[in-house]
Amino acid sequence: MSIRDLDLTTLRLFVAACELRNMARAGEQEHIGASAISKRLALLEAQVRAPLLERHRRGVVPTAAGEILLEHARALLATADRVARDMTAYRHGVKGQVRVLASMSSITESLPDDIAAFLARPEHAQIRVDIEERTSSAIVQALREGLAPVGVCWDAADLEGLQTRPYRTDELVLVAHPDHPLARLRACSFAQTLDHDHVGLPTHTAVHTMLGRAAAIIGKPIAYRAVISTFDAALRCVQAGLGVAVVPREIARRSGGLSRMKIVPLKDAWAKRRFAICFRSHERLSPAARLLVDHLQQSCTGSDAP
Repeated sequence: MSIRDLDLTTLRLFVAACELRNMARAGEQEHIGASAISKRLALLEAQVRAPLLERHRRGVVPTAAGEILLEHARALLATADRVARDMTAYRHGVKGQVRVLASMSSITESLPDDIAAFLARPEHAQIRVDIEERTSSAIVQALREGLAPVGVCWDAADLEGLQTRPYRTDELVLVAHPDHPLARLRACSFAQTLDHDHVGLPTHTAVHTMLGRAAAIIGKPIAYRAVISTFDAALRCVQAGLGVAVVPREIARRSGGLSRMKIVPLKDAWAKRRFAICFRSHERLSPAARLLVDHLQQSCTGSDAP
């Protein structure tokens, strides 16, 4: 018998013996008779070809080889437990509620459609997903504090301490009234826009932060003629000729007023952004949340994944 034939029952017994420091108590915990404990652990040592436990009068402690196996055994057992939970959930239909914190851009673009597609699947009929708009920085803070399980935000946010999965991409573009001088250009740099009045979003938004950083690097301020709370309102101001705005291309494309404004691509590399799905630990997510995260990640595969 080789190491590939390790069985989960014996591994559970071994982990219990290491944690409890007592073979008899480990056997009781795992419901294994006293006569089978030593036999199973001796077989395990024969399989790995190394002593795993040191026996003392007060109990047992893992050897150096035992410590190595203990780490891997815990990981294997956690995976096995997760497989069992997921398959049970698949058979019986997962139940649960998932709270998702998301940035304005992701909500305005594709996130609602992706969540709707997830909820439309019959096996997800008993899952409820609630979406709440937050800024990227507020999303990260809430996830770190355990106030929500899943967030979708700009991947350039400070995501330290969180696990992430890639989500969709978007591209920031300039929108201008058809009579505006910049509307005649096939493409322009952000620096060229700084000679004109802007319609902007509030200071706490990711787009405002990006533009502020870019302007600071260039060394010129952004002349905001209006600061608006939503993309739709910003586009209406552009259509009225109050200034130019930098918005996600998909939002500009979906608007109903393309005849009254012109979309001009930005040449700057930072104008192409990626969103990230973030959470504290994928393994600790509820089955419903884990299914949603996996669905969102897969939804961008083959479309706008890099």
